[in-house]
Amino acid sequence: MKFLVLNGVNLNLTGLREKSVYGTKTLDEINAELTAFCKANGDEVTFYQSNIEGELVNKLHEVFLQKSCDAVIFNAGAFTHYSYALRDAIAAIDIPVVEVHMSNVHAREEFRHISVLSSVCKGVICGFGANSYKAAIFAVKA
Repeated sequence: MKFLVLNGVNLNLTGLREKSVYGTKTLDEINAELTAFCKANGDEVTFYQSNIEGELVNKLHEVFLQKSCDAVIFNAGAFTHYSYALRDAIAAIDIPVVEVHMSNVHAREEFRHISVLSSVCKGVICGFGANSYKAAIFAVKA
């Protein structure tokens, strides 16, 4: 399978910010682990990160129109809680999207308990650190 791992706002600072919440691995280190994980399982993976909501919408449209992946693993960051534009973009495409969070958002601040994306995603995985991405890939293939 071909996967797109899509990361949203502030995730470029992973490993540098709030280490007690997000861990010490950088996004590049996580992506390298995911590349090896996918390769070992006969899959392909590409990565995209943006702090700009519209760029994330454009990327979802792009992979849909170009049919360049079989599934999207999406950590939207804080956009999860209020971006109806991303919600509508996910609903508009016929590619499975798995919502991923490294932290357990339900054990954090109350505003993080709400996701406007979940209802249009194939599933949600949270709370397993960087392994949340691997769990999402595994789940899509199961």
